[in-house]
Amino acid sequence: MGTRAADLAGRFNAFNDEVIRFVEKCPEDNWGKVCPGERWPVGVVVRHLAASHYGALGLAKLMVAGEKLPDLTHDVIDQMNAKHAEKHRNCTRDDVLRILRENGRAVADFVAALSDADLDRAGRIAAVGGDVTVEQVITVIILGNGGEHFADVKAVAGA
Repeated sequence: MGTRAADLAGRFNAFNDEVIRFVEKCPEDNWGKVCPGERWPVGVVVRHLAASHYGALGLAKLMVAGEKLPDLTHDVIDQMNAKHAEKHRNCTRDDVLRILRENGRAVADFVAALSDADLDRAGRIAAVGGDVTVEQVITVIILGNGGEHFADVKAVAGA
């Protein structure tokens, strides 16, 4: 593990721990409040973060392996997100905590094991307009966009 990977893994672990603490303490009546940006309940937004944003790990794995990435346009992502939100509109706190812990551990373990060369591998993601590196997948999609969702739920839930 390189210094960059250790830093990223540490940043991710701190973020995931904060999200877990939020879910554990989120009052039940706030769990169903709708976040205006996403137009989904708090629980669905956090589940989306844990399943979809942490799921971007799959893209990073493909990039490290030198494999072609799927054609992810904004429309494709919007459709996937809408299906996810509908399917999990009644998600429970226990379900979300399980996913945060399992997927969080997978992301942290993968990131911690990356070399600098792995972090610099790139692949094309249409939705972001071109080539991105593994490090950018982690910092922009998982931590950045995931952090924006988390900020939205904290604003709605009063945290």
